[in-house]
Amino acid sequence: MRRFAAVLLDMDGTLVDSDAAVERAWLAWAAEAGVAADQIIPRMHGNPAPTTIAAVQPHLDPAGVERAAARQLELQYGDLDDVVPTAGAARLLVALKELDLPWAVVTSADRRLALARLGAAGIDPPLLVTVEDTPRGKPAPDPYLEAAARLGVPPGDCLVVEDSQPGLDAGRAAGATVAALRGLDGDVRLGDLGDLADLLTVESR
Repeated sequence: MRRFAAVLLDMDGTLVDSDAAVERAWLAWAAEAGVAADQIIPRMHGNPAPTTIAAVQPHLDPAGVERAAARQLELQYGDLDDVVPTAGAARLLVALKELDLPWAVVTSADRRLALARLGAAGIDPPLLVTVEDTPRGKPAPDPYLEAAARLGVPPGDCLVVEDSQPGLDAGRAAGATVAALRGLDGDVRLGDLGDLADLLTVESR
């Protein structure tokens, strides 16, 4: 670890525990679309909906992908019953405030869904970058480059925190240091966000 100028956090699975809601929506969409569950399960986390849909339904034209993605999002908007902060999230947010460290949420969700899930979890980020804010979503670097630019921080001075391979790929492509959850391979490996709170606090001393 070293000192960073900003922390850029993924939302689903990283800052907000929405796994069950994400999976319910994708499996419901797959059943409607006639897509086998084993095709959708490996792809349901980390990518924007159009990317996933284009991968499992390559016969669709761009308009068809857009319609399918809109339907998939509709299945997610109202499903907030078990959406909560992830383990250690509260400690991390306190640490970021105490350290006066700029941070942002960078998500593959659209703004409506991001605000709904963050609201359900009681989290109000100072900056929110969604899939609607850049021409390309994760795993392209665009979302993290956009967040760094809005914070006025060089991407190389940012720490990206992710729980999926597409997100980690996006952070690396942006030139940031990446911290990985869920046993994934990052520059820093975290058990939960409380670990990150401890690391940032120690490094600031």
